[in-house]
Amino acid sequence: MNTEKLRYHKVVIMCDADIDGSHITTLILTFFFRYMRELIENSHIYIAQPPLYQVKKGKNMRYCWNDVERKAAQLEFSGGKEDDDSVKVQRYKGLGEMNAEQLWETTMDPKTRILKVATIDDAGEADRMFAMLMGDEVPPRRAFIEANAKYARIDV
Repeated sequence: MNTEKLRYHKVVIMCDADIDGSHITTLILTFFFRYMRELIENSHIYIAQPPLYQVKKGKNMRYCWNDVERKAAQLEFSGGKEDDDSVKVQRYKGLGEMNAEQLWETTMDPKTRILKVATIDDAGEADRMFAMLMGDEVPPRRAFIEANAKYARIDV
């Protein structure tokens, strides 16, 4: 692949902020790693970071990307009260739940969006992980999941 002749120099993967979106992002990254690795190696692949929550009270509103940020915003907007029903939390189940303005403001606007560049620190290890997680062999994947389940962020 000749990356000098690219028409576009930034490919942005934009998936939901939940665990299903993370899985889809992994599938897409697997494709690029296997078939267009040069795009990753030359920093052309980016991953958009949409928020998982919107916390709102009156005119105060904040987007939050994880549970820690959500809880901090809730406590700030409630004046430190744990159970303040006037603080509204919207959990985005997907990008489709945002209206066009919210999607632009949080995930698409170059001035405010958060993008992570996909990189390969260790190609051999990346190849091994992609083969294990996305390959045909179930026992190695099962062993990996059992050994690492305690680190998972469960999205329920």
